[in-house]
Amino acid sequence: MRTLVIGDVHGCSRELDLLLQRVGPDRVVYVGDLYTKGPDPAGVWKLVAASGGAAVRGNHDQRLADVVNGRRPHDKHGAACAAALDAADPDWRAHLAAMPTWIEDVAGFTVVHAGVHPSGDLAATTFRMAITMRRFPDEDVSPHWADQYVGERRVIFGHDAVRGLVRRERDGRPWVIGLDSGCVYGGALTGYIPEEDGLVSVAAARVYKSIG
Repeated sequence: MRTLVIGDVHGCSRELDLLLQRVGPDRVVYVGDLYTKGPDPAGVWKLVAASGGAAVRGNHDQRLADVVNGRRPHDKHGAACAAALDAADPDWRAHLAAMPTWIEDVAGFTVVHAGVHPSGDLAATTFRMAITMRRFPDEDVSPHWADQYVGERRVIFGHDAVRGLVRRERDGRPWVIGLDSGCVYGGALTGYIPEEDGLVSVAAARVYKSIG
């Protein structure tokens, strides 16, 4: 079994296609934020569907769900993204609606979009923490949650393109892995193969969106 956990895609279908071809995984799991910001949400959906990939819910996936459900009527970018996806295949909506907050036991890791409570306790991890947290407990001044992490569960996450790739070890083993290498901002799309403790990256073809 070769598992590929993929960082924030954000509509970058070209890079996703290259990454999937390069690794040839048996199982694919996405850390969320699949469609918005980048150039080709419909192309991303086609690759996600073809790969049979599971995905956890990111903050931008939640925003897109809010657009679809009429809770963000003034989000023009989200509306355009949803329209492009609908034109390609309306089945994307069911996949979006079914995205869980986290997935446990992905080759020994828990996969979440933003983070878990630094204790590792999922019961103490709110939905908002799971999809938006970078620092704990105060997003403005506190240390990053991953730098405080003492939990027994191993975690893979995304959501932090500014910080980039993160790796924390315990007893010589990878324990916390952050995969958002900012593809949509001109960085790279990065995947992690847990069985091999290996990172694989595809450089972005260009800057699709300015960070910030």
